[in-house]
Amino acid sequence: MRPLDRLSSIKVKLGVVIVATVWGTALVLAAGHRLGLNLPLRATLAALLGLIIVQILARGMTSPLREMAAAASAMARGDYGKRVHATSKDEVGELARAFNAMAAELGDADRMRRELVANVSHELRTPLGALQALLENLADGVEPPDPAALRTALAQTERLGRLVAQLLDLSRLESGTLPVQRVAFGTRELLEQAARECALGDRPVRLKVQVEPGDLQTTGDPERLHQVVANLLDNAVRHSPPEGRVWLTAHAATAGRTTIVVSDEGPGIPPEETERVFERFHRTDVARATRDGGTGLGLAIARWIVDAHGGEIRAEAREPQGCRMVVEIPR
Repeated sequence: MRPLDRLSSIKVKLGVVIVATVWGTALVLAAGHRLGLNLPLRATLAALLGLIIVQILARGMTSPLREMAAAASAMARGDYGKRVHATSKDEVGELARAFNAMAAELGDADRMRRELVANVSHELRTPLGALQALLENLADGVEPPDPAALRTALAQTERLGRLVAQLLDLSRLESGTLPVQRVAFGTRELLEQAARECALGDRPVRLKVQVEPGDLQTTGDPERLHQVVANLLDNAVRHSPPEGRVWLTAHAATAGRTTIVVSDEGPGIPPEETERVFERFHRTDVARATRDGGTGLGLAIARWIVDAHGGEIRAEAREPQGCRMVVEIPR
């Protein structure tokens, strides 16, 4: 029981404790005088009563501070599950609630760090294992160093390079050390360049670019937005069927925004996955089933870049089949 929890100020609580203690000791001294008790006994009884009053009224005023000290020690040992009971409305209660919020954020950050280490280790293990096995076969003479084997080694090395580059970009974006340089640029030129680069791959997919109006101008960082479009195109082409079609369109939307849409004829994204696909290292079941399902970082990087531009990115279903990735950037 904390009798002073309803008071919203620590100063008022201290005042109540002092006044109650003074009145209690005064009453004990007066009653002892009437009963004919000597002064030392009256003083002793008054002191005992004062201590009892302080213990009763001040109960809970300092216990959150002791709990915070214990929780801080636990967090120093790596235990972020400790919480402080914050029932009072005064400054100590506010401090306890802020402490609980901080502990929760630190716990989430520690969990994300552990997941990141585990995911990076998993993503690195696959190409490293394949590359090591191939090089061992080449070194032992089990497999001749023909162009096909060398192309396989090069593909695994490129996959490692992409993963490292994406991790560096994501780290810079999250820390705010990757600035956004805003300039006016032609939207058609950016989309056609991204489509040409994507068409250089060996995937038999047809790409179509359409921009309305043709001279549509957008303000932003063209290099970073090119990275967004390239990631979306890479995902769309990877999950499209052979001889499938991918549409890359842009138009001037309302409220002064440019809308960029990448549509494909792939299996699409389940409705319950439309938000999770933007999480780091998250891949849908379809992506996991493919041999080249990506690293699960492209969409996370795309969201960071779009958010830095004050825009929005979302995944939508395409009828009758496929996926639409919609990006809206303020012009």
